[in-house]
Amino acid sequence: MSHSGDSPHVIDPPLKGQRALVTGASSGIGEGIARALAGAGASVVVNYRSSREDAERITSEIVECGGTAVPIQADISKPDHCGRLFDEVQSALGGLDIVVANAGIQRDAAFTDLSLDDWRTVLNVNLTGQFLCAQEAVRRFRRQGHDRGRSAALGKIVFTSSVHQAIPWAGHANYATAKGGLKLLMESMAQELACEKIRVNAIAPGAIKTFINREAWETEEAKEQLLMLIPYGRVGEPEDVGKVAVWLASDDSDYVVGTTIFVDGGMLLYPAFREGG
Repeated sequence: MSHSGDSPHVIDPPLKGQRALVTGASSGIGEGIARALAGAGASVVVNYRSSREDAERITSEIVECGGTAVPIQADISKPDHCGRLFDEVQSALGGLDIVVANAGIQRDAAFTDLSLDDWRTVLNVNLTGQFLCAQEAVRRFRRQGHDRGRSAALGKIVFTSSVHQAIPWAGHANYATAKGGLKLLMESMAQELACEKIRVNAIAPGAIKTFINREAWETEEAKEQLLMLIPYGRVGEPEDVGKVAVWLASDDSDYVVGTTIFVDGGMLLYPAFREGG
């Protein structure tokens, strides 16, 4: 029974007091994740490679909404940039509890037209860059120690993968290869690090409305073609991914380790077989 003098019970946001780094956060899915983490109470570093203006805009908007955010430039495919990024995160936030390794690019071509440079560039960012970022995160988690009042886990790492860790993608061999490798990187890390209370998981988005894939959804004809691949009947939004990232970074998912959550409207369900194949 409540009494007139009682103050209402206030539920803390799920990431209150936690510190997060989101790589590739100046647009698209990374932006959606950064905004969601900040909205859930985390202090967020908005990492960007070249889009300073966008990163500063996102940061300002998070702060205007009462959140805490800092933009930091770094190319996570370069080891020296990666080390500097984590040093600056330490200076800005005083520590780190959550790393969302999200940065990614595409350089598409038919298989025999795919240049070695474009092959290497995509793998350097989408796989090697994620490895470098995650490796540095684990070192920092160990160094700072476990504050159980802040988080049940010593640290949380969330990779942004893709449905193409499982679905082959003609014309995008470099991208699909990187995402397939990322799946086993995540799972191998999770297996090795779970005993230290470091949780490693991944989110695999399907078709999400971002600038990088606007040609696939911005016209009605293109959208109709795309929706044939999505049983749920709509194209995803960055917010759809952001909400899952918040859950994976929170204590609500404390027993979730080494898992990929597909956020794809059912794209992985082979929708071409709906009519019997």
